[in-house]
Amino acid sequence: MRLPMFLAALAVGTTLSVAAVDPAYAPYYENLPFEMPEVPTPSIPDRTVSLTDFGAVCDGVTLNTEVFAKAIDHLSGQGGGTLHVPDGVWVTGPIELKSNINLNLSEGAIISFDPNPDLYPMRRVIYEGFEAWRRQSPITGTGLENVAITGKGIIDGNGNRWRPVKKTQMTKDEWTNLTAKGGVIRPSGDTEEWFPSEAFLEGKKNGNRRREYTKEEADSYKQYLRPVMLHLVQCKNVMLKGVTFQNSPAWNLHPLMCENLILDGVNVRNPYFSHNGDGMDIESCRNVIICRSTLDVGDDAICIKSGKDEEGRKRGIPTENVIVRDCRVFHGHGGFVVGSEMSGGVNNISVENCQFTGTDVGLRFKSTRGRGGVVKNIFINNISMVDITGDAITFDLYYWTFGKGPQGVPPVDEGTPQFKDITISNVTALNSGKALKFNGIPEMPIENITVSNSIFTAREGGLLSESKNILFNDVLIRPDSGPAMTINNVSDATFTLCRFISPDGEQPVVYTGDNKGIKMGR
Repeated sequence: MRLPMFLAALAVGTTLSVAAVDPAYAPYYENLPFEMPEVPTPSIPDRTVSLTDFGAVCDGVTLNTEVFAKAIDHLSGQGGGTLHVPDGVWVTGPIELKSNINLNLSEGAIISFDPNPDLYPMRRVIYEGFEAWRRQSPITGTGLENVAITGKGIIDGNGNRWRPVKKTQMTKDEWTNLTAKGGVIRPSGDTEEWFPSEAFLEGKKNGNRRREYTKEEADSYKQYLRPVMLHLVQCKNVMLKGVTFQNSPAWNLHPLMCENLILDGVNVRNPYFSHNGDGMDIESCRNVIICRSTLDVGDDAICIKSGKDEEGRKRGIPTENVIVRDCRVFHGHGGFVVGSEMSGGVNNISVENCQFTGTDVGLRFKSTRGRGGVVKNIFINNISMVDITGDAITFDLYYWTFGKGPQGVPPVDEGTPQFKDITISNVTALNSGKALKFNGIPEMPIENITVSNSIFTAREGGLLSESKNILFNDVLIRPDSGPAMTINNVSDATFTLCRFISPDGEQPVVYTGDNKGIKMGR
């Protein structure tokens, strides 16, 4: 029997234009400091069906996994189109997208992924830079072309049933509601911690072996091997627009090795305490626009990656040609982040007109010895920050080594990370923990970094360490205590029209280590 088409009137505005390039994004390419092709929007056929046409049940209990699959198969068989999800809460297991499909959510629609780990079979995926066994992501797609998720609805990963959490991180009612649903409670310091299952605890105990798991071992740990919520691999012409993605089991959005990617006006939400609760992890992708989006998450918010260590270098696919515009971040370990998995390189990134409030770090660049890779040609302009708990800007090449690492300076090799040719201008960062920190490694200092026309007020001043060819122009740093700037093992640094203002009696600039070529002037 022929399935009825969804009301034609609703198709207007929900089916994407077949135009190759949307002129709405044209201003983003104006005065771009690097060459970048215009990013086409997905070409979706003008055909729309409703999820209810295929027997979907909106009762909060019935799984609609097969209904989503049937509807997507139907559209795919006709060459593609839009699958409209109407108002209501639609419970489902994993959704596998296909080429030429637009999953469109009504403003009153919620797709709620059932947290039963048995619904998500084991898959070999790349997560945190390594290939390993993990649970299938709630939304997946591999090798697709022309795929979109649009609308004003909500996609909820029920991550609170996958992630561990401490009692002190929740309200009394939240803790009561969570623990009433099962799980395991264990002492944790002066509080208690909830875990999804005993299998999770067993997996955590053996977590340092997770890359060596057999499929059978991995399957036995179930919830411990938490999936990212959306995992798109080697896809071309992808758009995520308007939708709220929230409560992911691990990372929220993870496009990997994709080309022509637009994330426009999406809302990405996770509790501030969510383990691995990243917002967007753009990994080894090229030609990307991230704009008009809002993030409030439990880990890094807008994060650029390209693989980890030898595996990432062997892949050798950088993330390049990325525009980030008009975004705001309310919580997260970093507002805009590069690394720490950057072994394939990062090149040609423009970040402009963004606001960060209450994040741990504002602009965060991180790596460590062994990563390798080159991060270069980053251009950051017009960033406003308030109440950053840590550094407003940080370059940290000792990530996860908790200090300076082993004694001695190793030779430069393929595992030596490089950060260079980065321009930061027009930053206002008020009430940060630390104004800024450049913490390079002696065998490969951070190089060719410019900071200009910027204001930093913070509890502590700035630190430049193991850096060279640094230019500060028209920069104000005013700490609550201590020096405004500490310069350590820096070569060829020029400071013009800078105002380093320390409290009464404090020396504004302190020199330590072996510095040379430092110029202070007007």
